[in-house]
Amino acid sequence: MEFQHTPVLLKETVEGLNIQPDGIYVDGTLGGGGHSLEIVKRLTTGRLIGIDQDECAIQKASEILSEYSDKVCLVKGNYRNIKKILKNLNIQHIDGALLDIGVSSYQFDEGERGFSFHEDAILDMRMDQSMEKNAKDIVNSYTLGELTEIFWKYGEENWGKRIAEFIVEERRRKPIKTTLELVDIIKKAIPKRKRQEAHPARKVFQALRIEVNDELNALRDGLYGFVDVLQPKGRLAIITFHSLEDRIVKQSFKDLARDCICPADFPICVCNHRAKIEIVNTKPIVAGEKELRENQRSRSAKLRIAQRKQRENYHDTRYIFTRTMDSREKCTEGQIEKS
Repeated sequence: MEFQHTPVLLKETVEGLNIQPDGIYVDGTLGGGGHSLEIVKRLTTGRLIGIDQDECAIQKASEILSEYSDKVCLVKGNYRNIKKILKNLNIQHIDGALLDIGVSSYQFDEGERGFSFHEDAILDMRMDQSMEKNAKDIVNSYTLGELTEIFWKYGEENWGKRIAEFIVEERRRKPIKTTLELVDIIKKAIPKRKRQEAHPARKVFQALRIEVNDELNALRDGLYGFVDVLQPKGRLAIITFHSLEDRIVKQSFKDLARDCICPADFPICVCNHRAKIEIVNTKPIVAGEKELRENQRSRSAKLRIAQRKQRENYHDTRYIFTRTMDSREKCTEGQIEKS
């Protein structure tokens, strides 16, 4: 299948990063490379680091960004490990970063990956194909209580317990292997009169995908990691697609922008917490009417942007990467640095 991806909130995200031509920027969720392409077009002596778990995304992005290969380094890895990735590249700080959270358009559209409840495929849902655990393993091995918990916690599915009961009953007869087998079970579990306008399997598939890829913990880890490596006035732009993700970003930004995070009833501050960021947009940026008409996947997208505050005793070290790139020690053309 041809790799197609329409980047969401492209103009708003790139403008929000306030790109400096000589800066170092990270696209932590490379995907189809659409956001990265617009970032690298604005660089002169600057550099772009693109990170993705999906080997297919890395390969396709290398084609899309080939014209700018002297400014680009592609890394197969998880953005939650940003500090390790940058350390391997001999970089201490960056000027900005983008995270476009969740599954990419291509992963949804490629039926064999098992993300879609419209296509018949093995229950997989791994963004990184080298991972051992997939959705089939979860559906067939988790206890009734564990399934119920993830369907509610990650899918906010009110019928989660009943769906879990139907799954456990079905797998006593035979293993549940494919997406459409699971869809049939979900449809049987939810009475027709109680189904919403959206597909009845949507929330369960979302919950399984998040569990397989540990997405919410990766978001928490990555968000704090990126803030730590930002230059003063460097910006972090995060696009989310459902309330669980947006809630994490909103609350984390709020905590990181406060000088004290002690409970309100504490008489004095004991946390010694200091604000690391300033919130650029207090309300999330959403798609305009034109984008909503042209790209239905933009309907639930929310963009939040934060800017790093000045550090104490800070020394500028960003140009270490420029020397590394010039000496071709890492990420030579066509090479993928794995982390």
